[in-house]
Amino acid sequence: MSDHKIDSIASVDKKAGQKKKFEMPHIYVILFVFSAISAILTHFIPSGQYDRIPGPDGRTAIDATSFHLIEQTPVGIVEFITAIPRGLIDAGEIIFFIFIIGGMFTVLKRTGIIEVAVDKLARKFANNGLLLIAVLTTVFAFIATLIGAVELSLVYIPVIMPLIIALGYDSVVAASIALCGTAAGFSAGVLNPINTGLAQKIAGIPVFSGMGMRSVVLLLAITAAILLTVKYARKIKKDPSKSYVYEEDSKKRIEFKDIIGGTALTMTLRQKLAAFTVFVVFAVLVYGVLQQGWFMIEMSGLFIIMGIVVGLIAGLKPVEICDGFNQGFKDVLMGAFIAGLARSIAVIFEDGHIMDTIAHSLGTLVGDLPAELSAVGMYFVQSAINLIIPSGSGQALVTMPIMAPLSDIIGITRQTAVLAYQLGDGFSHILYPTSGYFMAALVIAGVPYQKWLRFFLPIFSVWAMIAIGALIVAQLIGWS
Repeated sequence: MSDHKIDSIASVDKKAGQKKKFEMPHIYVILFVFSAISAILTHFIPSGQYDRIPGPDGRTAIDATSFHLIEQTPVGIVEFITAIPRGLIDAGEIIFFIFIIGGMFTVLKRTGIIEVAVDKLARKFANNGLLLIAVLTTVFAFIATLIGAVELSLVYIPVIMPLIIALGYDSVVAASIALCGTAAGFSAGVLNPINTGLAQKIAGIPVFSGMGMRSVVLLLAITAAILLTVKYARKIKKDPSKSYVYEEDSKKRIEFKDIIGGTALTMTLRQKLAAFTVFVVFAVLVYGVLQQGWFMIEMSGLFIIMGIVVGLIAGLKPVEICDGFNQGFKDVLMGAFIAGLARSIAVIFEDGHIMDTIAHSLGTLVGDLPAELSAVGMYFVQSAINLIIPSGSGQALVTMPIMAPLSDIIGITRQTAVLAYQLGDGFSHILYPTSGYFMAALVIAGVPYQKWLRFFLPIFSVWAMIAIGALIVAQLIGWS
């Protein structure tokens, strides 16, 4: 056989081997398949519902004793093909929030104040980037554990991205700092009104009680996230080609390569005034979230004003501000669409009236477990439910009226039941593709979902062990 034929056969074999390599489908495909499976399930899972009653803070909760089966309402062709548009409508608040953040930060970038701030931080941490990872993760976690608002990770990522890339790391590290930091803080919820406060009100226990145990969980979760992120960061600092997003980051490495080195940047007077205005607006934001109950609508409006005012103060022309918003809208378009696509899954469950049935069945499953495993069982149930109810407050309103009285029957404290809800809900916020803000954050960061899973699953596994350990201890000591 000639050398040419041998080379041809070897080439064919090589290509055949390459074809066998599995590649994770596009996130659109993943979410569409989830939607299709959800629609099929509505034909097999009995339709059922709980009666809705007034809950804490004017919210609607469920009557845990009222579950009953209703006439089957399987999702048909029309409902299925309209689920995505209806999901986009239902997720309108978070979609427009994503657009506004993208536009506002593009305007801020054009003022030059972010470039100067990144330059100063990059020089300060040029030889100690790993410390910066730890500091930022901890700061974001403490903010989340006090006010909730994990959606702020959408704000953090575009701010820290240039700095993290300039220090020799990648987009996965930037995403981890923001997402793992906020998820760890939100899950432990030391003073978080969105999950801890609401769940404890529903469970009928003192609001924000049990801070000691939650503080320990917070410390452990933050430590695990930092150590595993730093381990990955060290690896790619030593060899950038080992980055999970080496190809995706090629443009960013070029764009931010000159941040460190050369003449240090300084702000003009107008830029200093603009930067001061940014701090004032963020102070107003914190006040609004903490004291006035602001959420995405109010935050979006504030960010629009901030982009306009800061742009004008920094010397941008109105047309430049408008162009900045337009460019920002384009940059986050995919993330905004993903938020609506993820919501379509919940729309299908609601159409088929099987969401309450699933919650009821999983609650019953926990009740059938041995007493020693009931708290851990609650954690896994809450983690599973978060796939179809990717909202901290929404999940509390559906599950806690079931889990709180159930905990009395199976012999664990209501405080432990609340902790199982917090950890099951919070840790999986950045695991499931049905979480709208999470998928939007990945798009803003430029990290494909499948590559995020490759990075995050070890962290999630450690977090799960922390949760299981904390719940076992809580059950053994009768924590209340």
